[in-house]
Amino acid sequence: MTMPERSGGVVMSEAGLRERKKEATRQALHESALRLALEHGPERVTVEAIADDAGVSRRTFSNYFANKEEALFHGDRRRMRELGRLVRARPAGEPPWAALTAAAAEFYSETSGLDPEWIARSRLVRRHPSLAAAQVQTFAAMERELAAEVAVRFKDQDPSGVRATLLAATFLAALRISLNVWLENPAESSFWDLVRAALADAGRGFAAQR
Repeated sequence: MTMPERSGGVVMSEAGLRERKKEATRQALHESALRLALEHGPERVTVEAIADDAGVSRRTFSNYFANKEEALFHGDRRRMRELGRLVRARPAGEPPWAALTAAAAEFYSETSGLDPEWIARSRLVRRHPSLAAAQVQTFAAMERELAAEVAVRFKDQDPSGVRATLLAATFLAALRISLNVWLENPAESSFWDLVRAALADAGRGFAAQR
């Protein structure tokens, strides 16, 4: 007996469902890692504890993250992917720094820039210097991803990729410094006001580049 072929729509729907389930598991592991780190301190949290809290096996954890630090900083990577998407959506002829600044403005206007999870994770890093190395690795990966988005706008004007990497690093540094300043005195100014001023200052030498 010949089984009827499934339509392309059904196959695509099943593939989309699998991806949504994977993302849900990844997010659950990330949330467990953050919650346990906030409750007990990151040094006392194990991969096994994170997996148990999320209701999955240790092997399943390894399918998604290499270690507990990677699970903890997953939210930052997710935020940066969204920011990269907004950069891609900017007009093709827009100068790189202008595209980054406009994407940041759109991103923070949509999220208010004050995702409680993000703030909690940022404060956790400030309280536990042991996480600094993992944060540096996360920012390095984010820098590479963002530089790749910027490089498209330089076309053949930046064959070595130095300018794109410099823009991405400067942009992320402005965001990171703004966050640290805001966390010191959150009541004195809005986070986006600090970001906007930092991007304006940092971008003076990039503003006219195409």
